[in-house]
Amino acid sequence: MAMVKPTRIYTRTGDDGTTGLIGGARVHKHAPRIEAYGTVDELSSFIGLARSALRGASATEGGTRRLDVWLAWVQDLLFNLGSELATPGDQRLDGMPVVDGADVSSLERAIDEAQAELKPLANFIHPGGSPPGAYLHVARTVCRRAERLLVAMRDHGDADISPAAIAYLNRLSDALFVWARWVNARLSSDEHIWNKASAPPPPA
Repeated sequence: MAMVKPTRIYTRTGDDGTTGLIGGARVHKHAPRIEAYGTVDELSSFIGLARSALRGASATEGGTRRLDVWLAWVQDLLFNLGSELATPGDQRLDGMPVVDGADVSSLERAIDEAQAELKPLANFIHPGGSPPGAYLHVARTVCRRAERLLVAMRDHGDADISPAAIAYLNRLSDALFVWARWVNARLSSDEHIWNKASAPPPPA
């Protein structure tokens, strides 16, 4: 019986500080494009943490299943976006999955769905609450950073950055904020309201 040779996870090709794009071009690992899709990957990782925490919470609150479905879709879309960013425009193939306007509209529907179940926000809140809610707040801040990176690339003349990709990240940060509030409400985890007159605790 022939032995199957395992595929090595390391290639040593990046030891010189460069990495390969789809299509074969090599760029520095600190290039804006690499920073952008690396941040998208970081965002997906925090969403994965939120989903993991959500599964633990689902044992007592079955209504969180729909949020997990939304988050699974978001991770798939972020993978598509990462692939889009890793592929120079002249290397993209017809039919390659990319983020588009319909995906932006889907996020707006998700925001409207969740907000319909929430009390209007009358004060600023701090990140926190339940574990899944707190992770979603972290994901929100990473999403904002990813959006800033794409805007910077566009403003510096990178024609490969699509308006839909920027719009998607913009709506996603809003969705993550609303989802964090929604899951905290579902899990009866109080939000930390900003107190402009906050004082330290008294001496012990």
